[in-house]
Amino acid sequence: MNSGKKSSRGRQQHKKASQYSSAKKFNDKKKFPKNFEDTSISRKKRVTSEKEKTTTIKQSKNTSNTSNSESIRLNKYISNSGICSRREADVYIKSGSASVNGKIITEMGFKVSPTDEVRFDGSLISPEKKRYVLLNKPKNFITTMDDDRGRKTVMELVANASKERIYPVGRLDRNTTGLLLFTNDGELAKKLTHPKHNIQKLYHASLDKKLSMRDMQKIADGFILDEKRVLVDEISYIINQPKSEVGVKIHSGRNRIVRRIFEHFNYSVIKLDRVIFAGLTKKDLPRGHWRHLTEMEINTLKML
Repeated sequence: MNSGKKSSRGRQQHKKASQYSSAKKFNDKKKFPKNFEDTSISRKKRVTSEKEKTTTIKQSKNTSNTSNSESIRLNKYISNSGICSRREADVYIKSGSASVNGKIITEMGFKVSPTDEVRFDGSLISPEKKRYVLLNKPKNFITTMDDDRGRKTVMELVANASKERIYPVGRLDRNTTGLLLFTNDGELAKKLTHPKHNIQKLYHASLDKKLSMRDMQKIADGFILDEKRVLVDEISYIINQPKSEVGVKIHSGRNRIVRRIFEHFNYSVIKLDRVIFAGLTKKDLPRGHWRHLTEMEINTLKML
């Protein structure tokens, strides 16, 4: 009995000891909640911090990408403002003509953002939407931005065509009528006026007398004028018109070249009309009126 009791008591004591041991172990764990909690919170904070850091970096990258995508080179910015072509802008930048946020920039490839203040020769400029306006010029208007003698200029005829500042591409003298293009696209303007691009123009010339076949052949063959060779692309009589009505296709940009060609052979040009310029025609464009180019026409010009 005693042994049984002892055994029972022993078992109970062992059970209590076991319970005490378990409680002690549990209580031992209870000694660490603060540290455990702190560790857990610290870890959560680190995780959160890492997430926030990653998010911040991503946002920073996105902001940077957005900023980079909106930033453009200074020479393009100047060209987009209608000042000149990009190549010319590089020359002006090197000479110190451009400043950004009050600082003169001479570095090639310098980029500006939409919020920057850009000045050219001290004047504030901004990139504008490209405009392309075609005018059927009448007589007695000179091709210039303004005239100190008070003569009528072509700018008066396109005053309401665009809120952006546009300017004529090339020139037509006062008494020459026909197609004249206006734009604020400096790069395209340069392309359309540079001889190496061979931009063709077709003129209808009315002469004071019949053009002889012999003189027409001399003009077609080419000749020397002011120590420079003159070449026309095509020359012919106007169909169903007198022999004094002549069509001349040419890509030369020399001043008054068509009039001077005929004057060289002792003909006077009574009327001169440019009927085609770089593939553009006067169709549905009355004298003295203008129109905006279509997207297809603009794309065609840029591919010339």
